[in-house]
Amino acid sequence: MDRNHQSNCKLNKTEKKFLRKQIKARHTLLRHEGIETVSYATQILVVANGGLGNGMSRNQLLPVLEKLGQVDALLMPPNKPYSFVTYKTIEESKKAYATLNGQQIVDDLGQKIILYLNFVEKVQWKELGLQALPPGLKVVEEIISSEDEKLLLESVNWTEDTDHQNFQKSLKHRRVKHFGYEFHYENNNVDKDKPLPGGLPDICDSILEKWLKEGFIRHKPDQLTVNQYEPGHGIPAHIDTHSAFEDEIISLSLGSEIVMDFKHPDGVTVSVMLPRRSLLVMTGESRYLWTHGITPRKFDSVQASKGHRSGIITGDVGDLTLSKRGIRTSFTFRKVRQTPCNCSYPLVCDSQMKEPPPSFPESDKEASQLEQEYVHRVYEEIAGHFSSTRHTPWPHIVEFLKALPSGSLVADIGCGNGKYLGINKELYMIGCDRSQNLVDICRERQFQAFVCDALAVPIRSGSCDACISIAVIHHFATAERRVAALRELVRLLRPGGKALLYVWAMEQEYNNKKSKYLRENRSSQGKKEELNNDPPMHELFVEQMPDMGIQNSASSVPSIHDFQKGRCNSRKVANSKLLIHTNRTSFHSQDLLVPWHLKGNTGKEKPTEPFGPAGTHDPSPVFHRFYHVFCEGELEAACQTLNNVSILQSYYDQGNWCVILQKV
Repeated sequence: MDRNHQSNCKLNKTEKKFLRKQIKARHTLLRHEGIETVSYATQILVVANGGLGNGMSRNQLLPVLEKLGQVDALLMPPNKPYSFVTYKTIEESKKAYATLNGQQIVDDLGQKIILYLNFVEKVQWKELGLQALPPGLKVVEEIISSEDEKLLLESVNWTEDTDHQNFQKSLKHRRVKHFGYEFHYENNNVDKDKPLPGGLPDICDSILEKWLKEGFIRHKPDQLTVNQYEPGHGIPAHIDTHSAFEDEIISLSLGSEIVMDFKHPDGVTVSVMLPRRSLLVMTGESRYLWTHGITPRKFDSVQASKGHRSGIITGDVGDLTLSKRGIRTSFTFRKVRQTPCNCSYPLVCDSQMKEPPPSFPESDKEASQLEQEYVHRVYEEIAGHFSSTRHTPWPHIVEFLKALPSGSLVADIGCGNGKYLGINKELYMIGCDRSQNLVDICRERQFQAFVCDALAVPIRSGSCDACISIAVIHHFATAERRVAALRELVRLLRPGGKALLYVWAMEQEYNNKKSKYLRENRSSQGKKEELNNDPPMHELFVEQMPDMGIQNSASSVPSIHDFQKGRCNSRKVANSKLLIHTNRTSFHSQDLLVPWHLKGNTGKEKPTEPFGPAGTHDPSPVFHRFYHVFCEGELEAACQTLNNVSILQSYYDQGNWCVILQKV
């Protein structure tokens, strides 16, 4: 449809619907990507929904565009749901605009997609600079023959009894077998005192000897994990525990190629193609400092040029397309370490930490001490940096506050830097927080706030019309203390008063959608709970509505005791030591320590590193905060232990479980 005639003729219902969607696509491009469209014809078009990020390959889109004229360039940015096409002449681009706008085509997944085209003056895409492989990483192509590949794949019996000791029973997304030692995914470690009988398969022996002789590897492994991945499966980003294995970790890719993502703590991400029958070797920095993982998806963005095989997937938007994943089997070999690790990365090395991570508390006293060290003290240290990342109010909390009657007295328990204290000027809001430094920031902003513990708030009972508790209760270390915090919150409410509660969710992928925490770019270290409820761009383009997951209090809610007994699908470590979570990955345990990478010295004194070795001077100190992440239904169950409340609403909001309750 020609823009020049849209306002000069009467549009039918279908045309009006198309026009609304085209305008929405235009606004989405501007809001999320800064891509400004123009109302006059140019040689360049931005094609919304025609991108690698929503399943459209170069081989599919280019022929469609070429039917309308000579295409000078088709640029497809990685992981984006749009592309740019440049035609030889403006007449050809106008023809494509008129013909393809609103047209339906089928993407590589077989899904029907509607294209929305708009003119732009120039291609607004920042090319990525040249990247290098992480230090210590290499990829050896065609390391084995196709005959050996067939023998290795046939050597794995996936149909044997699942009670067999080599068979991994705990992973639901892929088939796994272990040889030599069982690899424990909850802590990326092995039990060195419990080797599996039989050692490594005989077929591997001659292959490993050959690799040793030819210099591809330095150690002969004694542990093997075999994973079989269907298209759409992946593995969370992780670092294999330093103390568990020697410097060299190698992985053989069979059956299909794959793209593996390597991420540095500073936020740099490098995507590496692992061709079929190639060997990945990780040593040094790539093994000890960079996380490695595979994003669960059915297509990978790869180089379109025929000569490119292994190595980095570059940001050349003129040479990217989609590659459909096949069934891939990986043979990952490790050598179990018998002595402590003495690598050059002490701040992330479990062998060189000044003190081990704390154990799960067995008493109220231990829980209080854990919170003092890994919650209260940490927030005092990181207050300035933490506050700098807390500036965008979460929409549903704003909605709750703005719906309260004018003149209501509202308490924000655990107010942080006070970002909600000034949302509704018609309310009388007061905040409190355990951190003196955060309360000082509130006062600098002219908000009413004071220091106190959420278990003992010095406000008269029944005096508040409403309370909010945002990202607070998950910092209490036992179920009893979490319920006590809820009870104290309800004590402040008058009869009929309401409270809004937010806690971090164990389920960071819900209704087949990843939370922003998982989607967030790793360069935004330290913004881990900062939410933005805008749906991702590809959802906006294809008109999917965000699912709030709203439930009512009539739903069947399990007892809090069910969760204390392990109803949630999480793992406890055998020695009860708290796990240190890898940022921006799914949770595998409910009780854990989450790293905070301090950027800049914003505190009053030089911060100290909880686990770092003495004398280490790190420009980016790492602190660890205790969290108990909540499973679905757990927050409601905790609220229902109180006899004077009713749950008005419960929902999932971008990685958080949320409840609105009322005092009765």
